Amino acid sequence: MSIILGLTGENCAGKGTVADYLVQKGFYYYSLSDIIREEIANEGKEITREALIAKGNELRRNFGADVLAKRTIAKLLPDRNYVVDSIRNPAEARALLATGKTTLIYVTAGLKVRFERMKQRRREGDPHSFEAFQVIDKAEMQSKDEFGQSLSEVFALATKKVENDTGFRELYYAIDGILGEISVEFKSKRPKWDEYFMNIARVVATRSNCVKRHVAAVIVKDKRIVSTGYNGTPRGIRNCDEGGCPRCNSFADSGTKLDECVCSHGEENAIVQASYHGISIKDATIYTTFSPCLMCTKMIINSGMKEVVYNSEYPLGEMPLSLLREAGITVRQVKLGKE
Repeated sequence: MSIILGLTGENCAGKGTVADYLVQKGFYYYSLSDIIREEIANEGKEITREALIAKGNELRRNFGADVLAKRTIAKLLPDRNYVVDSIRNPAEARALLATGKTTLIYVTAGLKVRFERMKQRRREGDPHSFEAFQVIDKAEMQSKDEFGQSLSEVFALATKKVENDTGFRELYYAIDGILGEISVEFKSKRPKWDEYFMNIARVVATRSNCVKRHVAAVIVKDKRIVSTGYNGTPRGIRNCDEGGCPRCNSFADSGTKLDECVCSHGEENAIVQASYHGISIKDATIYTTFSPCLMCTKMIINSGMKEVVYNSEYPLGEMPLSLLREAGITVRQVKLGKE
């Protein structure tokens, strides 16, 4: 049975990028707005955003709210996979979902992120101010006219949601995950890079000699591991699990008696090991089994790394994560299960 992936989302959320990625994977592309463009072109009129909205509303009013979806569905062949873009009315979404072959994906991103993307594309007719962009964005969310655009209702019908606030790698990773859930045909037989490096970090953590928590970090540059580190007492000092750290062996409450802790953290050791061997970690990514503490956060920022990927959240990790983002470092969570 063929697969239909329907795409919906706000302006500049990244639907086109997702569609292009799926086309590379063999999907055939259709946009509901292409039918509107054909109508406008046949009338000899200029194709603008305003004209597309007006003509789309007119077609829905004259032929039914699901007319664009039904005309598109009529073109689809049973032996191909399709990606269908520009779903902007709930009746269109329902028509596609009624085929029994469609997964509706809601692609979204923050308002300011989308405005910056809109400015970069420099398309004629786009609003020039953030305020004007907000007005257009709000108008498309909800319509009192059942034949008009009502994105919020379409979003509510979506079976999958993809947040596209970071970069291409994370976006493609999310789409690959959805494809793998839909069909074994697209299920990857080997781990993605994030899973690969995080699993290695978890193995590194088994070397930890700390009696309280085993934590490890792996520093990666150009998809190559350049340094690893796990928590425990410094080189030449008695291991924590042999009584080397007074704080850990007294089982102090989390966040207390930190001045008595002799153990170095996993991220700290990974950074220090890179320095010890003369390896630059500027623009590298650090994979860590727990989000970094404040001390390690400052080391990560000052070392010049560009990205932090963590599995579980450190109990006192809210401020460090906020500091990383303020410093312009990409922060992502990749969950592989409990530590």
